[in-house]
Parts: sequence; structure tokens; C-alpha cells
Amino acid sequence: MLDGVSSTATVRETIGYQTETTLEPTGQGEHRFQKLKQELHDRLIHAMDMSVVASMSEDELREHIRTGVEDYCRTNPQVLLAGERHRLSEAILNETFGYGPLELLLRDESISDILINGPKQIYVERNGRLELSNVMFNNEPHLLHIVQRICSGVNRRVDESSPMVDARLPDGSRVNAIIPPLSLKGTVVSIRKFSSKPLLASDMISKNSVAPAMIEFLAACVQSRMNMVVSGGTGSGKTTLLNMLSGYIPEDERICTIEDTAELRMQQRHVVSLETRAPNSEGKGEVSCRDLVKNALRMRPDRVVIGECRGGETLDMLQAMNTGHEGSLTTIHANDTREALSRLEMMSAMGAGDLPIWILRRQIVSAVDLIVQTARLRGGPRKIMRVSEITGMEGDTISMQDIFLFRQTGVDENDVAVGHFECTGIRPKAMDRLEANGVRLPSSVFDRRIIEM
Repeated sequence: MLDGVSSTATVRETIGYQTETTLEPTGQGEHRFQKLKQELHDRLIHAMDMSVVASMSEDELREHIRTGVEDYCRTNPQVLLAGERHRLSEAILNETFGYGPLELLLRDESISDILINGPKQIYVERNGRLELSNVMFNNEPHLLHIVQRICSGVNRRVDESSPMVDARLPDGSRVNAIIPPLSLKGTVVSIRKFSSKPLLASDMISKNSVAPAMIEFLAACVQSRMNMVVSGGTGSGKTTLLNMLSGYIPEDERICTIEDTAELRMQQRHVVSLETRAPNSEGKGEVSCRDLVKNALRMRPDRVVIGECRGGETLDMLQAMNTGHEGSLTTIHANDTREALSRLEMMSAMGAGDLPIWILRRQIVSAVDLIVQTARLRGGPRKIMRVSEITGMEGDTISMQDIFLFRQTGVDENDVAVGHFECTGIRPKAMDRLEANGVRLPSSVFDRRIIEM
């Protein structure tokens, strides 16, 4: 199927492996491996009969390619090990069907973030710490080709006229890319990986991200259709928490989700997912988050879930919460719950025209019941820092009270933040509403104490 290797060097020397168990070459060996992979990929493409390929299923085509790699490898049977042939075969399949060198990192469940700074420098985050990987792209065009493949899968584009893009992978992982001339180091890509299975409350408790009493209260609030805002910084786990909380929405309710890039994973069956659309090359055809919020209210949703409020759609969301769509959820960027209120005011003003600020504040008070603050602390652990209840207005100020909080007491020998969860001892104003909806929590849940994990 393929011609032999023209070079007198053996395949083993070309790949750069040292021992049978060393299947992850580094340094110059990795460059040689990438060169061999590219050469073999090009040979396979040229050797294929496109009229035959068009009639094949994906499984048949995969087997066709795998056979081609085996034929190629048999030209040097005395030096090519089974593990090496397997890795080369997988690399070719990833180039053809997947995302090339990224596939290895995307399949690694221990990696939470992939940060690409040009074709030869890829960092990954494991357990809250960044480390340089030995994965590389062949060159800048190779990297850009993979980014364009990702974008085309979700009807987005990235080119000189549109050099920044937000996209997602099929599993919901979030992708941001920026290319030259805006990026001076070549194509830069940031991938926030999502777990293959949704994180459950039990998982968050086992990771000490939240106390059981806090989950009990938050679940009761979701079931009782209280409006909730999850706030936090970048990478603090806002979307993960929103996904987990949405699992407590009853199955018999119609949920409408609105996002810039679809990342939420609702666990119910009756879900309508809407996604914004960027303008085309002529600057036309844009559909904003605010457009989708307005349309969603005509779709008879029981709950509206916005992936993130970042503009004028915040006012529309507050109005929806005030007009029969209780139990709605959203996230915003903020460093604490008091700052979250300021952000809500500012973003509401963006869509409110000349409305005075006191009207916007009253909209917030009547719409939002709880603000849940998340954070990623020193060393990487993610915690729910506060569960705060909005209680009303005192003059021109929105009043709020903390129900639960996390208090950091220091760092351990591994330079990781440590602390404990506390219950403030305040009985939530929302308890009457919870009981009216048939949800009863023991009063001991709110006793003032340090919560033992």
C-alpha cells in the first residue's frame, strides 16, 4: 500500500526511542517523530483512492489507515516495536479524524487545562499546578489547521479578519484561540477541559470543595425555585457548580439554557439549549445573548439558565426572574458576593438606558435570592467560599447575610490552602418559602459551628 522509507536510517532511529518501554519521546526525538508522522500521513493521503474512500464508513476508513501504517512499519520489522507501531498508528488516526497531538492530552483525565503558546510550547494543569508537556505540533500551519477544525465543528471561524474565537469541543470543553497578528507568539489556544461525567455533590464533598450542610441547603433552594447567582473568578468552578445544582431541578420542568458556547450539561430530558452566533465576514447575522433571552421567554420555560451574564442581558434575566420564571440560575465574574452585587448593577445598567440606579437595585433585590461565591485557592483547591442571602434594602444599600462560609487558616507543607467551613448561625429568611414548598430542613443545619468534614 505504501512505499518503503527512502532514508537509510532505521525507523527506530527516526522516531528517536531509546527502550521498549519509552513510548513518550522528548526533545530532538519528538521532533523526529513528528517528521515521520507527517511524512506517513502525507503518503497515506496520496495513496488513497478517493472514490473508494467516499463509500467507506468511518470504522472501515480507520481500519484502512491502520492497515496502511502496518504495511509501512513492516518495511523495518527488526527494529520497530509493537508499542511504537501502535503509537504511530494512533497518531495518524488522530491527525485524520481528531485533533492531532491534542488527542493525547484531551484523553488524560488528570488534566484540567491545556495552554498552547505556539506550536512548540504546550502547558497542562494537573491538580492546580502548571507543567510543560512534551507534546508539540509540527509547525504553526499545523496548529492553525487543528484550531480551524475545532471551530468548523461548531460553526465558528478564525482567520485574519476574525483573529479571536470562542468555541467548544464535542464533550463541552471550552476553547479560546487568538492568532497572529494579535498574538506575537503564534497561535495561542486555551482549553478548559470538562470531565467526561458530570461532577456530583458527593464528588465535591469528597474533594472538600463544599460541606454537606451547604449542599443540603442549596439543593432545597433549587427545588423551591429560588433564583440563584453563582459568582467567582476565572477557573473557580462556577460552571461546574451550576451544572451540579441544576441536577436538583425536577424532571417535569422545561429548562431553557442560553450560552455563548454550549458548555452546560443539564441532566433532565426536557431541555432546550440555545447558543449565540457571531457575525459573519460581512459583520451581519449576529445573534446576541440578549436576543436569545428575549426569545426564550416566549418558549414557555419553567426555568431559564444563562451560562454567564456579562452584559445587557442581565437586565432581561432579572425581569424574567421577577415575572414568573422563578428558580432561574446564572453565573457572573466577581471576587466576592458584595462585588457580585456591584457587577449585577453595572451590567443591568448596560441594558437599561437611563433608568436610575435605585430602580436597578430594587430589581436585583426582588429577583435574586442567593449568591454563591466560588474561588480557586492557593495550590489549586476549589471551594465554595460563601452562601449569601439577599434580605432587602436599607436605604439605598442592598442588605445581605452570610449563611455559610469557608475560612482559610493557612497553607500546608505542600503550599496548598487549608481551612474549614462554618455555619454563621443565622436562620435564612428563605426558610418560610422553603417550608411553603414542602421542603423542611432541621434547624440544626443552621446552628453556629465549625462544620466537620
